[in-house]
Amino acid sequence: MMSLAGLRVIDAATLFAGPSAAMMLGDFGADVVKIEHPRRGDPSRGHGAAVDGVGLWWKTLGRNKRAAAVDLSRAEGQDVLRRLAGRADVLIENFRPGTLERWDLAPENLLELNPRLIVARMTGFGQFGPMAGQPGFGTLAEAMSGFAAMTGQPDGPPTLPPLALADGIAGLAMSYAIMVALRAREATGRGQIIDMAIIEPILGLLGPQMTAYRALGVVPERTGNRSSSNAPRNTYRTRDGRWLAISTSAQPIAERVVTLVGRPDLVEQPWFGTGAGRVRHVDELDEAVATWIAERDAAEVIARFEEAQAAVAPIYDVSDIAQDPQYAALGTFVEVPDEELGEVTMQNVLFRLSDTPGEVRWPGRSLGRDTDEVLAELSYGPAEIAELREKGVVA
Repeated sequence: MMSLAGLRVIDAATLFAGPSAAMMLGDFGADVVKIEHPRRGDPSRGHGAAVDGVGLWWKTLGRNKRAAAVDLSRAEGQDVLRRLAGRADVLIENFRPGTLERWDLAPENLLELNPRLIVARMTGFGQFGPMAGQPGFGTLAEAMSGFAAMTGQPDGPPTLPPLALADGIAGLAMSYAIMVALRAREATGRGQIIDMAIIEPILGLLGPQMTAYRALGVVPERTGNRSSSNAPRNTYRTRDGRWLAISTSAQPIAERVVTLVGRPDLVEQPWFGTGAGRVRHVDELDEAVATWIAERDAAEVIARFEEAQAAVAPIYDVSDIAQDPQYAALGTFVEVPDEELGEVTMQNVLFRLSDTPGEVRWPGRSLGRDTDEVLAELSYGPAEIAELREKGVVA
């Protein structure tokens, strides 16, 4: 039995943050019904690489979800959502504040219909405040959180990540929030509303920047691949042109690194005993490490670091990841049969449980693949389903 078997989830969100949360619940057995517009589908279907017009990002984001195409802007579509919500445990949505209310689907109304329902609302800026009604995406969260301001080279511009970072973090946070709300429901018997703004979860991963600012007036600056907390920490190029990353967050690791590269004298310096002290001497430390690494091939550097029990890792691209024995041992990627493409490879579930493991049961399905099945479960008859399809309410 899977951990979340029997949990009914409606994924009425689009793109990445909300659907990511639903995907994680589906990975561990939740019955997730994905609601998409009958003609447009989820925008993620058109993002990134595709094979014969079939989007590959969707294959991962839509995995373990039943695909139902329903136009929620139509009265008949709104009735479908009410029926779904009446028997669901969780509804995930990311419409702009006021949209559900305009459709007479306000969370409070849905909770009257089903008092045990968890309504998880994911928006760029939350449900209130001066920016609540504005369109919000992860890129804006990466800009407003301070992430972009502290990312990049010291003499370069603020740098945005090449991926949906803030959305991914918010998706993880929302899956956690849903589990917290479900645990509370066990005690109270009542559901509740979750209000999550994408601009907030990313702040938690940026460390105590606000704490330090309030206490000391510190504003983080861009440090490139260096760290403001410890040194040496950087990327270094080997003799054969490979790039390696080194971290010395722990004091014993820092001591092993400088000893390995032939500078044990640095360990005796009074400033070496703290990360902050080493940061003040980062140029000297970086020069010592970079010079030693530049004189050796990557294989030798990695072997010597492993022998010394110091932390090092090669800078991978996806072709390297595909061949890495550690990922292979962990089963980090799986090949999944697919109705459209035959088979697709994707990352596995996030973690391993000893007794009730998760599983990728199927990739994202074609638009409307499960509409009839979902409507039949809501007591719609064949004639009613045909009429809704004729009107363009479902697909």
